[in-house]
Amino acid sequence: MALPYAIREGLSGFRRAAFASMASTGAMAVALVLVSVFFALAIEAQEVASWLRQRVGEIEVFLDDVDDRSGQTVHERIRAQPGVAETQYISRAEAAEIFRQEFGEGAENFFDAPFLPASIRFTVSPEYANPDSLSGMAAGMAGWTHVDDVVFNQPLLVKVQKNLRLLTLGGSALATLVLLASIFLVANTIRLTIYARRLLIRTMKLVGATDRFIRLPFVIEGVLQGLVAAAIALGALAGFYVLAVRSLPQLTPPTRDELALFAALVVAAGVLLGWLGSAFSVRRFVRRVALN
Repeated sequence: MALPYAIREGLSGFRRAAFASMASTGAMAVALVLVSVFFALAIEAQEVASWLRQRVGEIEVFLDDVDDRSGQTVHERIRAQPGVAETQYISRAEAAEIFRQEFGEGAENFFDAPFLPASIRFTVSPEYANPDSLSGMAAGMAGWTHVDDVVFNQPLLVKVQKNLRLLTLGGSALATLVLLASIFLVANTIRLTIYARRLLIRTMKLVGATDRFIRLPFVIEGVLQGLVAAAIALGALAGFYVLAVRSLPQLTPPTRDELALFAALVVAAGVLLGWLGSAFSVRRFVRRVALN
């Protein structure tokens, strides 16, 4: 009998304390939106950081005086190396054309065989895009046959790695602050909701109701508020996403499975917030209610 009663009381709690219920639901919705937006930005920032490390960590292998057939052999060998993501073979003719485009008129005055060697540019996968891995890879390739020199911008990569590490630490600290502030906001708002019904709790204790019996309707009400807050948050996030796509059309749209997973996580977070906030608040409040 306790569970059906608790469900009925949890549902009727919205009507008995409509303002307090709306306040706690709104607080949870705001918390879910803040955390979700920060989570989405963190994922996007990680993707951008990974792309940036790959671009900065580009290696160029310059070949000695070889024909294109030998150059393609070295190209295939580089392509087969672990961690290599993308490769590009640049012949002498292509190198001359690139030089002409970049330096414009008068570039032909610098053309000679040693000055414009064939080369191979390649980028590595994200897990290899760090100074130690690239240094080891460059040192190994420098000893290959037909390889004249191997270059990459190690100082710039080290600087990028350092700045990304600082951004990650700062972002993690800010995310923790946002999460703690959201939990504090929700817990205090639900505590006010329970305080608004202190006379009902006192009456129930006077007639002999156990603490568990008193807490259960409030916990169920908190879960229901979390579900409503999750629905509101998903609607707000959908609106933000539409605005973001219109402002930044280059954003990669998520797949249907990713959207479903994200929605499930928001709903689960809403239920968890409602359950934890109500259970913790009502447990402390019920114990402090005086019977005289």
